[in-house]
Amino acid sequence: KKNTKRIPSFRKLLRTSKIKLDNKLKNRQYKQQSAVKKYRKEQKKLREAVRDAIASKPFPLEETKKKKVDAKHEEEEDALPLDMMDEDDLKLMEDLAQKASFLTRDLSSNEPVHVKKRKHESVIEKYEKVPRHMQTEPEKELIHLLPIKDKSGIIPQTMEKPALSTAQDEDEDTEEMEQAEDFNEEPLPVLTPEEMAAQRRQKLQERKLHIAALASAILSEPDNNIKKLKELRAMLMEQDPNVAVIVRKLVMVSLMEVFKDIVPSYKIRPLTEAEKATKVKKETQKLREFEEGLVSQYKFYLENLEQTIKDWKQRKLKKSNVISLKAYKGLAEIAVKCLCELLVTLPHFNFHNNIIVLIVPLMNDASKKISELCCEAVKKLFKQDKLGYASLGVVKVISGLVRGRNYDVRPEVLKVFLHLRIKEVELQKDSEDIAPKKKFMTYKEKRKNLSRMQRKWKKAEEKLERELLEAEASESKEKKLKLHTETLNIVFVTYFRILKKAQKSPLLPAVLEGLAKFAHLINVEFFDDLLIVLHSLIASGGLSYRESLHCVLSAFHILSGQGDVLNIDPMKFYTHLYRTLFSLHAGRTNDDIGIVLQCLDVMFAKRRKQVSQQRSLAFLKRLSTLALHVLPNSSVGILATNRVLMQTFPRMDLLLDNESQGSGVYLPELDEPEHCNAQNTALWELHLLQRHYHPIVQKFAAHLIVGAPTEGSGALSLDLSQRPATELFEEYNIRGMTFNPPVAPVTPRRKDTFSQMDSFVDEELNKQLQQHIGETLVHKPLDFAKHLKEASL
Repeated sequence: KKNTKRIPSFRKLLRTSKIKLDNKLKNRQYKQQSAVKKYRKEQKKLREAVRDAIASKPFPLEETKKKKVDAKHEEEEDALPLDMMDEDDLKLMEDLAQKASFLTRDLSSNEPVHVKKRKHESVIEKYEKVPRHMQTEPEKELIHLLPIKDKSGIIPQTMEKPALSTAQDEDEDTEEMEQAEDFNEEPLPVLTPEEMAAQRRQKLQERKLHIAALASAILSEPDNNIKKLKELRAMLMEQDPNVAVIVRKLVMVSLMEVFKDIVPSYKIRPLTEAEKATKVKKETQKLREFEEGLVSQYKFYLENLEQTIKDWKQRKLKKSNVISLKAYKGLAEIAVKCLCELLVTLPHFNFHNNIIVLIVPLMNDASKKISELCCEAVKKLFKQDKLGYASLGVVKVISGLVRGRNYDVRPEVLKVFLHLRIKEVELQKDSEDIAPKKKFMTYKEKRKNLSRMQRKWKKAEEKLERELLEAEASESKEKKLKLHTETLNIVFVTYFRILKKAQKSPLLPAVLEGLAKFAHLINVEFFDDLLIVLHSLIASGGLSYRESLHCVLSAFHILSGQGDVLNIDPMKFYTHLYRTLFSLHAGRTNDDIGIVLQCLDVMFAKRRKQVSQQRSLAFLKRLSTLALHVLPNSSVGILATNRVLMQTFPRMDLLLDNESQGSGVYLPELDEPEHCNAQNTALWELHLLQRHYHPIVQKFAAHLIVGAPTEGSGALSLDLSQRPATELFEEYNIRGMTFNPPVAPVTPRRKDTFSQMDSFVDEELNKQLQQHIGETLVHKPLDFAKHLKEASL
């Protein structure tokens, strides 16, 4: 039966709670089930009544008055069976006749049955003669057979019908009804695979056109077509199994793009009761309805995306089974992409914190693709977040996730902290911030210090300054600093917890890398304890060389910032780096040279006053030796660092002289830079590097051999001399396995062409050649045996 109820309006749906809608749906389903049960019970009662009517049908009895003509013939027939019976059987029949039951008495009587009952039987006797039945015993069906006739009358014969279960009866009835319905319907035509594919393409094309029409209508007039947004969102529940997966993916992406275009640049807050009660203009009311509808549809859209991801995570199928479990993964990936895009593009709009709560746990997902999508989205959000609100929300959720999982998360989750834009903030306030803000003069001060004309000009100036302050939309530095400080506190709390409780966790490299980046922002009170922890980690020997490099970098970042005021000798960190250098080579560890270059920059360039000459000479010699064993980009970075060392520290040209200075012999195997006697050796590696195949390495080696001059013929070009070592290391990277810079193409030599006359100097030979060229070629069979005989003669 067709449902004639009116579909509720959009505004009515918004006012109706979700619980109420669920209750309505349950009541409707219960009513339908009750109606079906009631119909089945009525059918069952009808079938039972028909059976009872058949079972209680009276059997034809003999007529009481018989014709006299047939009486004699009838007596002969009655006597016929008795003549054919034995004496024992006849005696048994007589005994049974004397003990006849109520059935035989009624049937053998010559009078009508009802006459005898009316006259002689009482109500109690009638009740007693009724056969007893148990209430729980099901009623049996009887099959009436041919009766037996004897002297006493006709004896009816019956047999129990083999009863079927009621469930089977109902199944048979339902099957009959279904067969009848199927018979009424026309049979569906059987399609070939080509026709099915063409039909699917046609359906898909219709859905695409419908999606495009709805999206274009919404984008053209969002205020008037907000209801079409609901229609487009309803297509997320596509039920056609042939096109359901593709249509749902298209609708997800289309809705994402539509929301990105029509969402305003401010957050929509719910109206208060007082605001709803006040009368407003039509334009204002229209804007309110649009905002209310937009927020509700955006919320429903996010709930649909969340439900899709949950169904895939729980490996749960819907009741309709329109989409297979395998296809749910593709849907979940599209849903995650849409959420990531909304996280980055709409950080100011409603439900952004809900999106963060959805995305952050997926950063630790088992699926590598989904994890990378979420991590990249969070990195983009950190890079573009200038104010710090969104970054603070994400950092809070990540910190809770790490703590809730007992530090058992992927290292990529913590590595996103490296993309926070907090390096611009310093703990020390600028002089402009420290200086008291400019206050406007009071009326008494103006009357006392200024003339009338000056007061007039001052009033106009103050009015202009107030307007400028009001028009300035940028956030104040104090507010931004407060947000960044709170964010950093959460980051450092996470780092310190891992250093304290999970030192053997795979998260340790990410923690050390983060400390190396943000160490200059750590409070001075933690410096001593942090340096002790870093040194203990290095001394334990359980770290890889990369992790130990991060420890060294973190320690020197701490000491080069606010740690200058601390009286701490970092000699043990210098020694560890000096020992670690030879673990680097041109293979897998080549990329870690970037960390070494950062360490050297902090250790020597920024702490030049605290470094001795022996230490700088030892590092210069070992770095020159390392430059022979690494890839060209690493050699360029190392030689650029050596150039800084030679220009920063005096008397570094000792290593360019063959004569030894002082006592002792250079000990390259010693891991103590202060005691290896590096002043008694020479930089013979530069001569080998001058013959390097990379042109930039050759230039740097030639520059260092002449003492790294800043001007003159041996000076470097500006593009090489003014760039730091880390930048040169990245610039000449050869990740694509190509030469960088590319090798100049060699121009092929021009082949010399010779004329026939000038090719041979000998005239006689030239004549023979011309003669052979002029002769006509005759192909003759080759006979090698004949040729050999002629040659022997």
